[in-house]
Amino acid sequence: MIRIEDVLVKPLLTEKLSVCAERDNRFGFQVLLKANKNQIKKAVEKLFDVKVINVKTVILPGRAKRVKRSVFKTPSIKKAYVRVKDGQKIELFKGI
Repeated sequence: MIRIEDVLVKPLLTEKLSVCAERDNRFGFQVLLKANKNQIKKAVEKLFDVKVINVKTVILPGRAKRVKRSVFKTPSIKKAYVRVKDGQKIELFKGI
């Protein structure tokens, strides 16, 4: 069982997401690979005290990287794009 506090790994801070945050209240997070949409929604609502409208997720597969003669694979990551109710903001992203 995944604890709610462990679902969100880190926030995603990009120029594209800062525009989405201002325009349509959409924020991005890197989440655990095994977390589902319901767990992500509960985690964001509990940690940031906002009402989540919907959650969209995408899994980015790891890539093969080559360093001299050795080849290794980077880990896969999962991103979640969370839309919050109009008029609410996540304070972590304030001023971006």
